[in-house]
Amino acid sequence: MSSFHPASLSRRAALQTTAAGFGYMALQGLLAAEAARNAAPPLKPLSPRPPHFAAKAKRIIFVFMEGSMSQHDTFEYKPELVKNDGKTAPGGGRLTASKFKFSQHGRTGSWFSELLPGIASHADKLTWLRGLHTDTPAHPQAVVQLHTGSANAALTRPSMGAWLLYGLGSPNQDLPGYITVNPPPNFGGAVNYGSAFLPAHYQGTRITDQGHLPNLKRSSAADLQRRQLDLVQSFNRDFAAQPGAPDPVNAIIDSYELAFRMQDKVSELLDISKEPAATQEAYGVNASGPKAAFARQCLMARRLSEAGVRFVEICQGGWDHHNNLHKGLIDRTQSIDQPVAALLTDLEQRGLLEETLVLFGSEFGRLPTQQGPDGRDHNITGYSMFLTGAGVKKGYTHGATDELGIKAVEGRMHTNDLHATLLALMGLDHERLTYRYAGRDFRLTDVAGEVARDIFA
Repeated sequence: MSSFHPASLSRRAALQTTAAGFGYMALQGLLAAEAARNAAPPLKPLSPRPPHFAAKAKRIIFVFMEGSMSQHDTFEYKPELVKNDGKTAPGGGRLTASKFKFSQHGRTGSWFSELLPGIASHADKLTWLRGLHTDTPAHPQAVVQLHTGSANAALTRPSMGAWLLYGLGSPNQDLPGYITVNPPPNFGGAVNYGSAFLPAHYQGTRITDQGHLPNLKRSSAADLQRRQLDLVQSFNRDFAAQPGAPDPVNAIIDSYELAFRMQDKVSELLDISKEPAATQEAYGVNASGPKAAFARQCLMARRLSEAGVRFVEICQGGWDHHNNLHKGLIDRTQSIDQPVAALLTDLEQRGLLEETLVLFGSEFGRLPTQQGPDGRDHNITGYSMFLTGAGVKKGYTHGATDELGIKAVEGRMHTNDLHATLLALMGLDHERLTYRYAGRDFRLTDVAGEVARDIFA
């Protein structure tokens, strides 16, 4: 039943008294229009919305290793590769075993190289996706496909974080629902956290590992700033009310209000200096160089998730080792191993890991063959990622590559399947989460995607 505000009752009565002068249908139309004007306002774009079915996770942290981390030197041990080191691979190239020592960890006996002792300490919590494959070996397209579901540069698609916000909204109305820290600078840029044809409310908010959020600074005269914003917003609302006003105007109005509220919240939230010294030490915040920068990202990810941010992505680049593989891997893994391990420990100790899904991985993997004197080329036919936290089995492996680690042969998962599975863990049916644009219904998984339900706890 339509509801009316008290102030509208006299107007309704006046309309009813004119029945003699109006046809019945015309009067009903006027009353319906009046009801629409006075009904409760619609939900704000980022208001929390119910999932399609019971969700296993409330939020996602995506730990992205840009450039394709070599699984053969970190967490995928292949005895046959060791046995055939130096021989010619079936498709050509010289098979090259890792120079790093591997050992088994936890009750599950998961293999890790000596490069990742911290992450290895969480071996029994991890769910491995060992049969991943994707469509293109080119970094720009593969990174964009991992983030948006499509490598087609001709049509920019919404990012998976944007789809998640579109489907579920955000539990904290004073913070962005989607934050990306140090997003990939080289491959796709803002496309990787954009909203494309979805309303602009759903795009990601970019910050740095120093906690810098561009153009967000509280004026010393808060009352004056509020009055100035009210004036600007009155102009915006007048413009939005005009026939033919572009859809983004309402998104701009909401973003201004969110930004005003964020000035009080975000600076404090991103100030990791207030964390206990032991916590900062555990993450490696007091280290130097890339390790300290990534440690700050991981600690921010925990703080943001704890505050109710629906999707947080953190990024470490520099994994594209066509050369200088061994020295480069030592450098990269030393910068991420302790912070990632500390993030998982911290989430678990705070009870957040039961609600938070953590995804770790790259846009594709690397081949078991040697490239040049000290490198490995891209591999899109078989590689690994891991999940941990809410909704997934602990110490479980889904899929596998062949005995040399060239091609996925069991539990094959395309990028579309990965996205369908992530959405399902968040309570969303990837086939129902659609948006009509340019005459058709679009979705994150395009026209494909199978949910890997056997990994669900």
